[in-house]
Amino acid sequence: MKLQQLRYIWEVAHHDLNVSATAQSLYTSQPGISKQIRLLEDELGVEVFSRSGKHLTRVTPAGERIIATAGEILRKCESIKQIAQEFSNERKGTLTLATTHTQARYALPPVISGFIKRYPDVALHMNQGTPVQICEMTVNGTADFAIATEALELFSDMVMMPCYRWNRCVIVPKGHPLADIGELTLEALAEHPLVTYVFGFTGRSKLDEAFSNKGLEAKVIFTAADADVIKTYVRLGLGVGILAGMAVDPEQDADLVRIDASKLFESSVTKIGFRKGTFLRGFMYDFIEAFAPHLTRERVEQALLCSNKAEVEQLFQDIVLPVR
Repeated sequence: MKLQQLRYIWEVAHHDLNVSATAQSLYTSQPGISKQIRLLEDELGVEVFSRSGKHLTRVTPAGERIIATAGEILRKCESIKQIAQEFSNERKGTLTLATTHTQARYALPPVISGFIKRYPDVALHMNQGTPVQICEMTVNGTADFAIATEALELFSDMVMMPCYRWNRCVIVPKGHPLADIGELTLEALAEHPLVTYVFGFTGRSKLDEAFSNKGLEAKVIFTAADADVIKTYVRLGLGVGILAGMAVDPEQDADLVRIDASKLFESSVTKIGFRKGTFLRGFMYDFIEAFAPHLTRERVEQALLCSNKAEVEQLFQDIVLPVR
C-alpha cells in the first residue's frame, strides 16, 4: 500500500468519481491513476469503487470506510509537513480560508490586509460557499479555517470558537413607507415583501424564528447568498431588505435608508472553526487573534484540549463578544 494510492482514491472520490478530472488536478495521467487504484484494490482484496465498463459508478460500502481512513492518514501527513515547515521557516507557508460572501466582503478585508503585511511570504487563499460547504472544506482538509455563522454546530469533528456578535438591519429605498416609521415592528415587516438571505446563510434561521415565535409569516419573495445582490433588488423595488448590519456601507449605500432591527431579532454569533487534530502554525494563531482579539494563542490551545463542543462553549461562556 502506497501513500500515493491513498491520495488517488481520496481525490477520485472528491472529484465525483471523474478519473480524468482527478488526473488533471494532480498533473498525472488517467491510466496511471486507474492502474494504481486497481493495484490497491487487488492488495486489499475488496473493491473501493463499483464500475460499469471502464467508468466508476459509486463508492462501495468498504470503499467509504477505506476512503475515510485514507483522508485521516493524508491529513496526518499534511500535519507532519506543517510541523516541519514551522521549524524550518515559521514565516512562510499557506493559509486557506473558507467563508461566506458577507464575511469575505465586510468582515475580513482589514484582517487580511494586516496579515499580508505581517506575513508577506504566506500565500493566502479564500474559498466561498454555503456554510455547509465551508465546513465540509475544512473537515476534508481543503481549507484550514471555516468562518461562518450557520451550520458550524453540525460538524462534531471541528473546534469552533466564537468571534463576534452581529444583528440585522432593514433597508428600503428613500420614500418607502417604512423609511419614516417611528418604531419598526415585525408586524409592520410582515406586511411587506421581503428580500433576504437564502436559508442556511448568515443567520437566516434567527430571522425565521423571530417571525414564527410571533405567529407571523414572513413574505420572503426573493433570496440570495450575497448581501450586495440583496441590496440591488431592494433598489429595484422588489421588496424590503433584511441583511447583516455590517453589510450596509454609509457612503456606498447612501441611496438606501437603513433601519436598525436589532430589537426584533436575536443576535447571531460568527465563529471560526478548524478540524480537530489540526497542527496550527504560529501565523495561524496570529490570524485567529487578528480576527477575534479575545482568541489569544493561550485560549485557542485550551480549546484544542477540549474533548467536545460543550467544553469549548464553557471555555468561552464568560467572554463578552464584540458587536459589529
